Amino acid sequence: MLTAKLLPLLALAGRAAACTTVAVGKAATVDGSVMCSHTNDGEGMSDPRMIRIPASEWPTGTMRKVFFNPEDYPRYVGTDRATTAVPEYLPQNQIGGYMAPFEPMPGCEIPQVPHTYQYYEDAYGAHNEKQLGIAESTCSGIFGAAPRGQNVTADGKIVVGKACWSIDSLSQIAMERHSRARDAIRDIGRLAEQTGFYGAGLFEGGAESLLITDVDEAWIFHILPSEPADGEEYSSAIWAAQRIPDDSYAAVTNAFIIRDIDRDSDPDTGDFLFSESVFTTARRHRWWSEESGEPLDFTATFSDGEYANKYYSGRRLWGVFNYFSPSLNVPAEYLEYRYSKPYPVTAKPDALISVADIAAVNRLYYIGTNYSQAGSGYNAEMPDEGGAPPSLRAGVELGYPGGPWGSPDHVAGNNNTAMPSGANQYGIAGNWERTIGLYRTSESYISQSRKNLPDECGGVLWYGPYSATYTVTNGTHMQLDKDTMFWANRYVGNYVQLKWWAMIEDVRAFQNEQMQHHLALQARVDTACQAAHAGGRRPLFSSMPSDDPLHAYYTNAERVTRETWNLADHLMFKYADGQLHPTDTRFGTLTPPRAYGSFGDTVPGSVSVIDKPGYDGAWLETVGFPEGPPPPPNCTELAQRYNRPICGHVAPPNGPFREWLQLKEFAVVTGLACAYKGDAAAATNNCH
Repeated sequence: MLTAKLLPLLALAGRAAACTTVAVGKAATVDGSVMCSHTNDGEGMSDPRMIRIPASEWPTGTMRKVFFNPEDYPRYVGTDRATTAVPEYLPQNQIGGYMAPFEPMPGCEIPQVPHTYQYYEDAYGAHNEKQLGIAESTCSGIFGAAPRGQNVTADGKIVVGKACWSIDSLSQIAMERHSRARDAIRDIGRLAEQTGFYGAGLFEGGAESLLITDVDEAWIFHILPSEPADGEEYSSAIWAAQRIPDDSYAAVTNAFIIRDIDRDSDPDTGDFLFSESVFTTARRHRWWSEESGEPLDFTATFSDGEYANKYYSGRRLWGVFNYFSPSLNVPAEYLEYRYSKPYPVTAKPDALISVADIAAVNRLYYIGTNYSQAGSGYNAEMPDEGGAPPSLRAGVELGYPGGPWGSPDHVAGNNNTAMPSGANQYGIAGNWERTIGLYRTSESYISQSRKNLPDECGGVLWYGPYSATYTVTNGTHMQLDKDTMFWANRYVGNYVQLKWWAMIEDVRAFQNEQMQHHLALQARVDTACQAAHAGGRRPLFSSMPSDDPLHAYYTNAERVTRETWNLADHLMFKYADGQLHPTDTRFGTLTPPRAYGSFGDTVPGSVSVIDKPGYDGAWLETVGFPEGPPPPPNCTELAQRYNRPICGHVAPPNGPFREWLQLKEFAVVTGLACAYKGDAAAATNNCH
């Protein structure tokens, strides 16, 4: 049985071209879990649906077909994936009138095994009923390949597609067939060697990485296509894997991290697995030799470095290490990524890591550091990236890429390929620095595997559609659907941009509240599961009756969706029109009445319901607010200009406006007419 739990990280592709992944060994977590996490940071029309693939029994002689995944919405999730019919998924393929062709790749099929496990997948296999977990991150590689049956033009040359396996389909095989990470790695590596691997792109994005976990171990798996070979029916693959020590963690951020490979490692008990092509390819090109006595550095040899821009991968690694292991004091700056080895492959955390800690890492914008994309004006020393409004932070040199409300989310420039590289619509080349927290994340999840509990409840998938920064689940980019958590989170994530530094505090409070609720729910389900298991009963049932512990997870997901929409309404009311409307309920719009005096001011002692905090003063100075339109000329200035009495040169005396009115001393200017102390006729005579 497979347990799924939805993670409220509120505001928790084309291509998933920029994913961040983290894996943690069992001795580095607070409860002995082995965990891995994935953020699907694609753009455009990525497919955020979380799909359950049922377990199946297969007749002898069945062949397992391999489907091409376009990396867009919708991917194929039909009945060829299981013997149990899954028609409920098929209508989702046609939302918005869009339908992709779902044809098996020619010549790409393998003998099916008698039994396949139940599992959940988003764009990639995520978590199966035996507690195997997978997290994916696209990487650059020095070789590229095209999918079988498709010819791709690159640099004016036609690349003939010969490869059967993408990382999507390999992750599905791992989910369907394996309970141990080590076995899954050997199997998918073998399949890729036999009939070829292709990545999302020919070079940039042409390689891949998986973090693969089970109840005992966590592994890093890297793979790229082999060199193109003329005359061969299929291409092949180059791959390597390294085990993460039990007391450590690792992160992959769109670039390989495995360094020195122990060629003598025992495949059954050692810490390294690899294809022999790692060494034969490096030897053939004289990138490495046994005679040198040096180990082969996989990243230096086969990575094509950071793509998009410098620090695209390395800065995120720095963010993870800086959060979990600040005592390491890893560098934020480095010369280059491939050869200088700026970061370790794995590290021990300063404190044991929890699910909530990984969720927090997935939200990081580096606020409080020199690399905050909100701007230094909004930096504060805050471990949870909370803090006061910028106006309360004195003595900080201000910078405002985040605008007046300090948002760290920045949309990229124009993507027109005719523009210069990196240029926006004005032809300005440049980049925003890549953070871990990201507005364009379509979904994120944390796979948790626990050996001390039965598989029925030991494995938990914490799933959050849309950006982890705004997430608290299904949905699609094609249609706004208020029944989905994806759109609830996306709605909040976009609305928060209007006043980020203020609204994000409400969002974080909601996140923390929901996380505590989820952890308490998980503990109750664990207790019920253990009791049922000890009594010889099956603890969880696919039919999910109301008293089934698993039913609580699904009911909880519906509750979180409703409350997230309530949060959106709360933010709309509280911050409408640049004002601040305090509420007397968490998500309510009830407010105390406001009393007004006869002169339109608030009666002393009444509750001031509406506040107008306005923009930060330093930002106003930066954008030239003090140089804006001046006040209208006063009477003295007008008299000097026109060389005659204007308003009788009567100026309001010092003191409050109300007292002045009560003394009947006033001046009202309408054009050049005025009135002052005395009768109206005298005033008129003296003014003209």
